[in-house]
Amino acid sequence: MGIFDIGTTWITFLITFIIVDFKGYWTHRWEHKINLFWNRHVVHHSSEEFNLACALRQSISTVFDYFTFLFLPAAILGVPLEVIAVVVPIHLFLQFWYHTRLIGKLGFLEKIIVTPSHHRVHHAINKEYLDKNLGQIFIFWDKLFGTFQEERSDVPCVYGLTRPARTWNPIRINFQHFFLMLRDGYYTRRWKDKWRIWWMPTGWRPPDMGQRFPVYGISETEPFNKYDVKASTGLKVWSWVQLFFNYGLLIYLFAFLSQLGWTSALIYGGFVLLSVNAFTELMDGNPNAMIFEMSKSMLVLGYIYIYGDWFMANKLLSPWFTELVIFYQVASVILVAYFSSDKIKTNPDGHLAR
Repeated sequence: MGIFDIGTTWITFLITFIIVDFKGYWTHRWEHKINLFWNRHVVHHSSEEFNLACALRQSISTVFDYFTFLFLPAAILGVPLEVIAVVVPIHLFLQFWYHTRLIGKLGFLEKIIVTPSHHRVHHAINKEYLDKNLGQIFIFWDKLFGTFQEERSDVPCVYGLTRPARTWNPIRINFQHFFLMLRDGYYTRRWKDKWRIWWMPTGWRPPDMGQRFPVYGISETEPFNKYDVKASTGLKVWSWVQLFFNYGLLIYLFAFLSQLGWTSALIYGGFVLLSVNAFTELMDGNPNAMIFEMSKSMLVLGYIYIYGDWFMANKLLSPWFTELVIFYQVASVILVAYFSSDKIKTNPDGHLAR
């Protein structure tokens, strides 16, 4: 129960929207400024392009919200929980449209809301733009708290990370910054650094770690080359096939989640993760891609052999779905063996992000 009770009117929704956006600004700012929290946000910045697909790049660690206390003003005002539940997804959805290079500046709106121009600056790694324009809907938070930067015609935006991810594998991208901190914290000689690495500014590493475990980063003195693994047309086509097949597996999971139950759903999700890991390692040109593919396919085929179908597909859908999964796994092993022997360019080590 709040100190006040403002009821449920259009003013309630407006106040809640402003509170949610204020929380979003500070959450976003701390994610950019503190090493530990950067791991929640690094995936969103990992693309070296800037388009609507960037908005969909979200870290799995966003399921943990460390900043719920910023909803305190809403609690004090007595904002109903139902109002917050409605406003939060709308606020999130409204952040999608401005991830584009196709829209220029928008006149007087540039002074009020976050526009594509503002957000291009935010995603850029140019020293003039880094960690600027942290607002989510309203740009006046940045102007009020000193983090605003206008897009300059003489400084074209360069997108990505100052320590490029250098992989197509979403699992690697989700965890590489965290594992870098974990490794540095373990191996650094100073006990003080083992603790403060988590709370230092984003990208900070103990002084002795830079020498012992160097990490690739972009230098101001060298041109920026986007990550690009040379691949044949056949491999590109097969990558698209795998992408859409795994989408099909996810659609099946979501369609029959209630019938499968949580235990089966978790196992099913594990198979999907293994599949995504296997085919993106192939896209990266990893020489161990065949090992990942064989391991995944053997587990899937073993599951079907033991239980007789693919997660109740014979009952819930049709036996043909199980047969399709078997065909895909066998074809995948054969094709991955072929592409692996085709001497695809190997991705070098050292791709840890920020």
